[in-house]
Amino acid sequence: MQPKFRFQDLEIWKEAIEIGLLLFDIADKMEVSHLFRFVDQTRGVGMSIPNNIAESTGTVYLGEQRKLLRVARRECFEGASILILLERKGILSLTEINPILVRLDILSRRINKYMDSLE
Repeated sequence: MQPKFRFQDLEIWKEAIEIGLLLFDIADKMEVSHLFRFVDQTRGVGMSIPNNIAESTGTVYLGEQRKLLRVARRECFEGASILILLERKGILSLTEINPILVRLDILSRRINKYMDSLE
């Protein structure tokens, strides 16, 4: 039997994992072009969003939980900025980034709503 953690039931964590996988796919494509700094940053965001959401469920302190969720939310914005930069450099197309940008925007709003529900 595989252990189950509380964060695995959170819809925001599930969505963050899906976005993280998309960002990893983009990083994998860039790695072929030797864009290693972009690869590292993109993978970092892809890991940071779900990891901070998960970590927030491991504390009993509301302030600490919110701090971690705020980091996850900020990482959504960092991810969006990276994607826009890559598009403007001609590395990615609008068609590639727009669906992810929409998902990042929605996720950042959902993280905010989740933080508000913790009161």
